[in-house]
Amino acid sequence: MEEDLTALIQRVREGDAQARSDLFGSAYADLRQLARARLRDGGRHEGFSTTALVHESYLRFLRAGDLRAVDRRAFFAYASQVMRSVIVDLVREQHAQRRGGAVQHETLDSQLGLPAAQGESEILQVHEALAALASSEPRLAQVVEMRYFGGYEESEIAQALDLHVRTVRRDWEKARLLLIALMQG
Repeated sequence: MEEDLTALIQRVREGDAQARSDLFGSAYADLRQLARARLRDGGRHEGFSTTALVHESYLRFLRAGDLRAVDRRAFFAYASQVMRSVIVDLVREQHAQRRGGAVQHETLDSQLGLPAAQGESEILQVHEALAALASSEPRLAQVVEMRYFGGYEESEIAQALDLHVRTVRRDWEKARLLLIALMQG
């Protein structure tokens, strides 16, 4: 199956429009598993569903038009990035709606406003800290993205990035410490 996906990816890169649909058809079960893992491991929210996350990711892939992935591993790393952006954008949209969107706000001295759900706040905090981390430590950011937003296990990340599992484990620990520092600072 890995060879089939790699062949489809190559056809997409060559401009074959049918290959784009075939690629997502062939990868759909794996994409659902990736989305399910992400939603189970901290991204669960009433506005997210596995199917909706996969479909929105597919639509963003279509809009982007350019696939830079060269093989199955790179494709799923890319998919985890797209899923991250879908989740972050949905959380931001919901925060904006809670604050009234474009409605003019007036200040009241009361405790009527409800704080954002902890999961949503965490997603946005991690996203912002991850952007800062990516500027100085891109591989660490990629490991975090694949694990936190993509739901990958250490062994899957190691395979996708062509690293040893121990290296991924060390990168994850270092990235966690850096992210905590960035989120508290």
